[in-house]
Amino acid sequence: MSLGSGTAPLVLHAADSVAILTQAARAGEQPLGMGQPLEVQVSRGHKIARVDHAAGAPVIKFGQIIGYATRPICAGAHVHSHNCAIGAHDTDYQIGVDLAAARATIPAPEALTFRGYRRANGQVGTRNYLALVATVNCSATVIRRAAEVVNASGILDDYPDIDGVVAFAHGTGCGMAPDGPGAGNLERVLWGHAAHPNVGAAMFVGLGCEVMQVARLKTRYGDGDERFYGLTIQDTGGTERTIARIVDALRDHLPEVGAARREEVPASALRLALQCGGSDGFSGITANLALGAASDLLVGMGGTAVLAETPEIYGAEALLLRRAASPAVGEKLIARIRWWEDYTRMNGASMDNNPSPGNKAGGLTTILEKSLGAVAKAGQTPLTDVLAYGEQITTPGFVFMDSPGYDPVSVTGQIAGGCQVVVFTTGRGSAFGSKPAPTIKLATNDRLYASMHGDMDVNCGDIVSDSVSTEAKGREILDTVLRVASGEQTKSEALGLGDNEFLPWQIGAVM
Repeated sequence: MSLGSGTAPLVLHAADSVAILTQAARAGEQPLGMGQPLEVQVSRGHKIARVDHAAGAPVIKFGQIIGYATRPICAGAHVHSHNCAIGAHDTDYQIGVDLAAARATIPAPEALTFRGYRRANGQVGTRNYLALVATVNCSATVIRRAAEVVNASGILDDYPDIDGVVAFAHGTGCGMAPDGPGAGNLERVLWGHAAHPNVGAAMFVGLGCEVMQVARLKTRYGDGDERFYGLTIQDTGGTERTIARIVDALRDHLPEVGAARREEVPASALRLALQCGGSDGFSGITANLALGAASDLLVGMGGTAVLAETPEIYGAEALLLRRAASPAVGEKLIARIRWWEDYTRMNGASMDNNPSPGNKAGGLTTILEKSLGAVAKAGQTPLTDVLAYGEQITTPGFVFMDSPGYDPVSVTGQIAGGCQVVVFTTGRGSAFGSKPAPTIKLATNDRLYASMHGDMDVNCGDIVSDSVSTEAKGREILDTVLRVASGEQTKSEALGLGDNEFLPWQIGAVM
């Protein structure tokens, strides 16, 4: 699909009651060539009414309701939060009614490959890190200092196939119910990062008296994996001795981890995390659609595309349910939606506290509008599974993982589930990276790509400006994914981002 080129406003669907500005319009102008002149300057990415709207009338974009007029809106007027708000959305859930059509969209498989690290358990890595994993905030400092010592020592220069030592430090691990949802989230995240295919060896480091015990993790998830080691500050003899012991242990494991070599592996081994942040009015038109095309290509090869951010599919969940692979899969997604409605209500919030101020400045008005654009990242293929936060990904195809919409928390869960590469679309500009899985950033518009070129890996703005098709851009994104999976450095890696974006989802009582 091509949106055409030029600077004319975009009409995305014949049924739409609004058009999208591709360039700013000044007060007094009529960007649609009809209707009421604009009262104020309106930025690109924002919406202009194509028809008159009575108060209470639906506002339609993407062929779907994105909100309702809160007062009369004349044709030609700016449509945004001053005259449009969320209302009832489609909850007539018809699980699986589009499943056959979704299966028909799966592309023919292609024999594409990348150069990855085969692990003994059959998984394939795109990076080769040594990981230090804190079980509690009390051990955060020692693992950070130990990682700094080794990374700055120059010893890694002799091991070109090691990407570095990464410290997964966080602010929890104690003061929680040991069998509550918070502990479950943290366990899955810590073990998922230690056992990640992008990690060659890992060490758990605890204080000794915390709730999240090293022994508990090893008992629950597998004491027999030779890549994992553990110690505590209390048993080792304090902070300085623990740092020294960690450094010595890391040096001992360098030859083994450094002996790993990349080899040709099928693209089906990839699990791709789909993310968006700092979205704008072009996100659902350019980058998200193109990422959906890339996701479909990967699914066609037997790979896995993982969508997350439950609050950011709210209002569009019916579209995903229509292509659920089974009633059980659909019911799992509905259960998560209901949980989030209760969770936000209990905490005095609303599911429409999203979009953020930056999203709204970029042209997004309601969560319904944002969600319809966000689900575009998932392409058109069947929804094969719905996972808990940080749960291991075992079903190929398009799957959904429950998570908040806050990017660092959401990506942390996707990586814990086994995603080896992250693709992150942004319209406002996000300074985001991740470890041990690299992040590829897609700019939704030409201006962002030019202004933050050092942060953006792929420009999707040319879908609008140069009539590049979403299919061609999807192929470009997939080619970039395969190159990065083979070792090509992303912009966020070159900038050193990723050490501070490890953020497990804290939930439940803090006691």
